[in-house]
Amino acid sequence: EILITRVGRRPSISSELRKMDGNSNSTTTVESSLSCGRCGKPALLQCPKCVELKLPREGAAFCSQDCFKASWSSHKSVHLIAKLSSNGAENADDISIALNEGWKYCIKKGQARTSKFPLFEWTGTLRPYPISSMRNVPAHIDKPDWAIDGIPKAEPSSDLQHVVEIKTPEQIKRMKETSRIAREVLDAAARVIKPGVTTDEIDAVVHEATIAAGGYPSPLNYHFFPKSCCTSVNEVICHGIPDSRRLEDGDIVNVDVTVYYKGVHGDLNETYFVGNVDDASKQLVKCTYECLEKAIAIVKPGVRFREVGEVINRHASMSGFSVVKSYCGHGIGELFHCAPNIPHYGSILAATAF
Repeated sequence: EILITRVGRRPSISSELRKMDGNSNSTTTVESSLSCGRCGKPALLQCPKCVELKLPREGAAFCSQDCFKASWSSHKSVHLIAKLSSNGAENADDISIALNEGWKYCIKKGQARTSKFPLFEWTGTLRPYPISSMRNVPAHIDKPDWAIDGIPKAEPSSDLQHVVEIKTPEQIKRMKETSRIAREVLDAAARVIKPGVTTDEIDAVVHEATIAAGGYPSPLNYHFFPKSCCTSVNEVICHGIPDSRRLEDGDIVNVDVTVYYKGVHGDLNETYFVGNVDDASKQLVKCTYECLEKAIAIVKPGVRFREVGEVINRHASMSGFSVVKSYCGHGIGELFHCAPNIPHYGSILAATAF
């Protein structure tokens, strides 16, 4: 896979070089001026992948197969950056820096890493960027049962997945305290959001603020999730992984924070404007906030869970938007996720029940 080929004749390139240099030397003479990308010796061999991608010869020429093979682990990132650029990914230089620092893409639902650009069915222009290593949590911090091996133990088999728990006053007190910390952590993240900031930098703020408050960032290693919060940019619905992509003027970004403290979880999120945002994005975020406010306003004893979704769905539809049905709200407490599930949409049966 990594054999290299002798540099071929490219009359058009040679002609340009002769014109620039003011001489009429042959193609071979021009090619002999290339230096090996590893040792600097004169080079007559070139990486075939670079030829295929029509990349510049400088940095892609080598004096021998041995030099090429020794450079392969770092040189192949040039191909990745070229592919990203052709696929419309921005900030290829940032990707190069991240890869050279050992950052990798996240695959297999968080269980593996790769330096190869992953391929999916894209729904917009956003592309994944390399991610940094998982952040450390000090030993004195109380941790949930997935912190070490990534596998929740109590949550999946708990009866509270099906039975709504009536919280005790003591539980409610702890949940209020934890949720206050989560609010402060989210506010700290919001203060650093601006064009040019990476979502990984937002994650670092969330992580450090959570640890400083004595809490554990609940998403970290939950089912192998590699980061301490979720950052969902533009068309990403939720659970986006913080990475090395820099936020751009006009983006919108949702930051989802959950803190584990004193045995309970506090979970909240908000969507923020990055710089100057277009009217369509403003309308989307405004309508979503209005849906939240209208849903909160009807909450009281005796209200059915489905009525929350009906209020949200009605206002979104009347405003010209639709509601995502792939995800729903969930209960929290001593479990990260538990009953009740709260759909954000209303069913036909629910709408005609009365």
